Amino acid sequence: MQSAMEKRQETLKRDETGSLISADKVQGTDIYNRRGDNLGEVENVMIDKVSGKVAYAVVTFGGFLGIGAERRALPWNVLRYDVDLGGYVVNADDDVLRRTPVYADNTKVDPEWGTRLHGHFGVPPYWQ
Repeated sequence: MQSAMEKRQETLKRDETGSLISADKVQGTDIYNRRGDNLGEVENVMIDKVSGKVAYAVVTFGGFLGIGAERRALPWNVLRYDVDLGGYVVNADDDVLRRTPVYADNTKVDPEWGTRLHGHFGVPPYWQ
């Protein structure tokens, strides 16, 4: 019978290769600000069907057991994986994060919304 550690190692081998990671493993990964404060976790990753580029991460901020939590989208190019924290660090000021528009399921079909989101963070859209 395998120990829990051996099972985790097998999962790691299956889900990660070098710098690559499977999308299902990104889900649930913690998000931190520049100071290392935990802000929430990745709920989902949105991928452009045609280009294959990751557009943004849908992140759940705050709340307890999902109650009172807010969903917001962060452009993928403002996130950097930090090995020591075991999560993603948002390269944005706290004020920018506080003013990030709340994410709704219907926003992913609004192309103007994607332009506004990337502009909010001052980064080029993933499609450029």
